[in-house]
Amino acid sequence: MLLDMAVPAGVLAGAYFLVPVVAELPASVAGLKAYGAYIVIALAASVSLIFRRGRVVLALLTLALAYASYGPLLNDALESFRARTVFAALCIFVPFNLAALSLLEERGTFNLHGAQRLGVIAIEAIFTGWIVFAGKTATTAWAYSPLYETTLLAASPIPQFGLAAMALGFAVCIVAWYLKRAPIDLGFAGTVIAFGVAMNGIARPAVFAVFIAAGALILTIAVLHDTFRMAFRDELTGLPSRRDLNERMMGLGRRYTIAMVDVDRFKNFNDTYGHDLGDQILKMVARKLAEVGGGGTAYRYGGEEFTVLFPGKDVDAAVPHLEGLRRQVADYRLALRAAARPEKAQPVKRRRGAFRASKSESVTISIGVAQRNGKLATPEAVINAADKALYRAKRGGRNQVSR
Repeated sequence: MLLDMAVPAGVLAGAYFLVPVVAELPASVAGLKAYGAYIVIALAASVSLIFRRGRVVLALLTLALAYASYGPLLNDALESFRARTVFAALCIFVPFNLAALSLLEERGTFNLHGAQRLGVIAIEAIFTGWIVFAGKTATTAWAYSPLYETTLLAASPIPQFGLAAMALGFAVCIVAWYLKRAPIDLGFAGTVIAFGVAMNGIARPAVFAVFIAAGALILTIAVLHDTFRMAFRDELTGLPSRRDLNERMMGLGRRYTIAMVDVDRFKNFNDTYGHDLGDQILKMVARKLAEVGGGGTAYRYGGEEFTVLFPGKDVDAAVPHLEGLRRQVADYRLALRAAARPEKAQPVKRRRGAFRASKSESVTISIGVAQRNGKLATPEAVINAADKALYRAKRGGRNQVSR
């Protein structure tokens, strides 16, 4: 968790130290000052479109609109009614959009879902324009009215409503990331912070441009991280995938042990109770496998089969941990929902406890294990030997570890 946070934190720290450098750039590269943020946003949008991350594309659009508003805001020094209205709207709507996008499912860009989400941003822009051109000064004054009388926030140009929106937006993004562990949601949280710093430093051109670009860079890294995670993580179980295992095996030393794990009678569970229960079984086994000790790392190999790799360990060191894993799975009672359920909901009041688990079942696993030696000199050979040991465990009655 802390390692995931290090990336956006590092980008924000880098932006802080980059501000004085950008401020001192010579006039010959003045265009970089003015359009550098647009370049980063455009590159980020290109990456997001390539990997079909519509939520990030819309987040970048909100950053681009905020940056496009910078010139008029600075020229008016936030003193005119128009500048104050647009500034307050950005402080409220941008973190709101980032928080909302963190809660929504990924639906791509060029489709009905993307159009609907784009429509929300358009409504926000139209609403802000209506306030400006209709002269709704009372609305703007309300947006700047303090939520709490304090002198601590007096130095910030951001209205308290904006600060509250940023704090709430950041909290929503963090909770969404904590629940889903998706890098993009953490990227949204980091972007909220970058945007808040940019708006707080609106009077300093370098601060605003650098931190808007930092927000776009955080989202770019989040997209690349999420794409990597999808390529090397199994979507159902969350374990590293077979591709990750293959790459890990290329760097193994001369001493290691590999175990092949298979869920016993998995097809019978699927046929009897359906694929939903089958998925629950795989997730449960994966959770147990992820906690295996002895320095082992579990991988989803395919179907109901898993692999546990013990680098630097021989069979004698690995087997006790595999036996403990086997017992943990066998001792776990998996609740089963009642088999007979009505196809359509009946127009009667549901009783407390209706359709709760009618019974529970235990799931067992069989494990075959082998280590590298003179005859088994490659990871592929060790896996084949572990597979043969797995079949011996199956033939021997299942729910056991075989060498």
